[in-house]
Amino acid sequence: MPNRLVVALAYDRLCTFEFGIVTEVFGLPRPEMGPDWYRFAVCAVEPGPLRATGGFRIMADGGLDLLEEAGTIVIPGWRGALSEPVPPALVAALRKAHARGARLMSICSGVFVLAAAGLLAGKRATTHWRYVEQLSEAYPGVRVEPNVLYVDEGSVLSSAGSAAGIDLCLHVVRHDFGAEIANCIARRLVVPPHREGGQAQFVERPVPPPREGLRFGPLFDRMRARLAEEQPVDALAAEAGMSRRTFLRRFKAATGMPPGEWLLAERLLRARELLETTMHSVDDIAAATGFGSPATLRHHFRARLGTSPAAYRGRFAQQKAAPGGG
Repeated sequence: MPNRLVVALAYDRLCTFEFGIVTEVFGLPRPEMGPDWYRFAVCAVEPGPLRATGGFRIMADGGLDLLEEAGTIVIPGWRGALSEPVPPALVAALRKAHARGARLMSICSGVFVLAAAGLLAGKRATTHWRYVEQLSEAYPGVRVEPNVLYVDEGSVLSSAGSAAGIDLCLHVVRHDFGAEIANCIARRLVVPPHREGGQAQFVERPVPPPREGLRFGPLFDRMRARLAEEQPVDALAAEAGMSRRTFLRRFKAATGMPPGEWLLAERLLRARELLETTMHSVDDIAAATGFGSPATLRHHFRARLGTSPAAYRGRFAQQKAAPGGG
């Protein structure tokens, strides 16, 4: 079995919320998930006492030697982004862990630790929108993605600010255990089960005014229920009781994307779920999710996910898939 030990870094002036995310997803006992669930430990970057934001103190399970055993290492933010140097001993330990195949993840300003260790050179990465410019200027060799929730570069992953760390952690669970388990964890967290990493991290008006909320909430549910159908913008605007122009403006303000992009993301999510959890053929899945043809489904899988439906099913399917190609 893959190495299931997840080690979270702890340091003085620890970012409490980001650390809590990592603990909630990877550190809680979950006997219902079986014996192969993650093991969790906290690594002290420096001698204690380690203070966390909010006034409490952290007792770690060990020091940097824990990184020698970890399958996944999570950096839950970093104090001061660029203003606090990363300890050389931590840099050396992360480089060694990466060289032996450990998976490294950062949340928010934690990306500056990965960059300081030289592990992002030539790779894509993201961080909170407030730090994007600092990251780009300090590390020009990093391909900074300013408008995404998270970036998966295989052995090195990064997420945008705070709550985007939840999306990244669920993405990792989905990769390791499949959609059903990731959705179960999301329900426990009372968050959406999956948001594409490419979704914009800064939504101009994330919570619509009450009247718009009443219109959009039911509309989103109806749009998801009829993914196989054509959904013209004019018809959606009429359904929402708005002019086309007003509908487009308010839809983007509420979701961060135009209706067509939102529908594409929902269709891809549903196609992924069907590939993972059913034996339906790729032809049937393309029809059921509104792509029309397997060729169109393959095109969007390749463009958005960098793989084919068949390869995706082979990696994530939870039961034997029926013949159908991909």
